[in-house]
Amino acid sequence: MLSIDFIRQNQPLVKKVARDKQLDPRVVDQLLAVDIKRRELIQKIEKLREERNQVARQRDIKRGREIKAALVKFEPQLKKVEREYKSLMLLIPNIPSEDSPLENKEIYRWGKKPKFNFPPRSHLELGEELGLIDLKTGVKTAGFRGYYLKNEAALLHFALLFYSWQKIISKGFMPMLPPTILREFALLGSGHFPFGREDVYQIANPGKLSSGEEISEPLFLAGTAEPSLLAYFANQTLKEEDLPVKVCGWTQCYRSEVGSYGRDTQGVYRIHEFMKVEQVVLCLADEVIADQWLEKMRIYSEEILRDLKLPYRVIQVGKKEMGVGKRKMYDLETWMPSREGYGETHSDSNLTDWQARRLNIKYKTKKGETKYVYALNNTVIASPRILIAILENYQQKDGSILIPKVLQKLVGKKEIG
Repeated sequence: MLSIDFIRQNQPLVKKVARDKQLDPRVVDQLLAVDIKRRELIQKIEKLREERNQVARQRDIKRGREIKAALVKFEPQLKKVEREYKSLMLLIPNIPSEDSPLENKEIYRWGKKPKFNFPPRSHLELGEELGLIDLKTGVKTAGFRGYYLKNEAALLHFALLFYSWQKIISKGFMPMLPPTILREFALLGSGHFPFGREDVYQIANPGKLSSGEEISEPLFLAGTAEPSLLAYFANQTLKEEDLPVKVCGWTQCYRSEVGSYGRDTQGVYRIHEFMKVEQVVLCLADEVIADQWLEKMRIYSEEILRDLKLPYRVIQVGKKEMGVGKRKMYDLETWMPSREGYGETHSDSNLTDWQARRLNIKYKTKKGETKYVYALNNTVIASPRILIAILENYQQKDGSILIPKVLQKLVGKKEIG
């Protein structure tokens, strides 16, 4: 979230950003109106409490009762207004960088698209013919968008994840296996709530306490490691010399994809569960330094795609698409022949202190000042979506599929079929 002082002082800018990000700018006016009520109530209550202390010393019983009655009236009002204030604060978007376009913009391409001298097959056709992917049984077992990876596809899936895991650890990132069952505060803190709530699975039966009492607190399945990696540092004050903090998480991910029914229904492009290696950086509250980390993290992912020799392009995401909390964002899209186009495989984002304020992650400078950290996140690799690009780009005329050289030792063979 933004600071309330910044919002008060920059109302036209915040409203414009809301419009650019396709949000309702009236939320700014609603917030500021509630903020005025909140400050008025705080002043009234503080004044009454001060007077109550004086009256207690003077033993003025009559006035003491009047003050108590007034506090009984105003304190519940403040609690209600505080709840509304906090809810509205969560809806205020972050300010995009000056160089962020309004619409998505391609800024770079790498690699040569394969030229086949035969009719190329889709990953689904290849998967069925070579016994790699079983969607029919997957749907029977797990419902819509269910799937099985089998044989070399299962090996390739883990080889990709492990190769990328080792690669990002070699860049100085601390490996973590974080939880994927999350409390609500973690998703509010990362910004996946309230806007992306419909895409997050809620656990219907969260379990019981040791006493046998049912857990009443809602629990959710994570769609990425980002919320749990960030929540690890919630309510902490780090030291300037400890920054940047660099962590990476390997998790199973779950997304309900409520808003995407009818899109990408064939194959394993858009599915309900997958695996991902995610990286998070917490750095100094400096836009230049944060943007430098944004570029570094993107390059790490580009290195992996180049290692795999997969053609890709870099998209600078526009304000309309970048999401509420983003200052600046890139997508990497990898060439997928069956789509006759590129498909998104990586997402790289700078959110400045927007998440840190929600999770109360701070650091103390060498001068003794306390500031909120800046937070960034990036997809290292996500599978099985990336398998689409490998299976389709590496297919051969005889129906076999070559395995990228960097993965051959991990898979244990050079080709499939």
